[in-house]
Amino acid sequence: MHALRSRQHAALTKEGIGLTPLEGRVLGFFARHPGATQRDLADHSGRDKGQVARLVRGMHERGLLDLTADPADGRVTRVHLSAQAQGMQQTVLRHRKRLAQVALQDIDADQRRLLLEQLQRIRQNIEAQG
Repeated sequence: MHALRSRQHAALTKEGIGLTPLEGRVLGFFARHPGATQRDLADHSGRDKGQVARLVRGMHERGLLDLTADPADGRVTRVHLSAQAQGMQQTVLRHRKRLAQVALQDIDADQRRLLLEQLQRIRQNIEAQG
């Protein structure tokens, strides 16, 4: 995973996209869950609420995230990707897809299925430990 993340970070940096791996995951989360809250992100990621708040605030200040008050409850802030971040997210996904193709190029469909099953089992084992 380190080699994969390192290559992705280098490719994105080369294109002028200055995102940390964590910021990339934040963009991915809000791309998949537009209008989610910081609390949703904290719950999903297991990160501290304060860390998430600082991260979201910094990304908002850089123009990557748009924050809007929830129409039903003005105390709740909804988070969306800005237009700039949507373009960045597309670039991130393009690089991720290309790296996945490279990583799996010599692995046939049966081996991929087995690998996925094993990774899912590992994740279940870890999550079962709480």
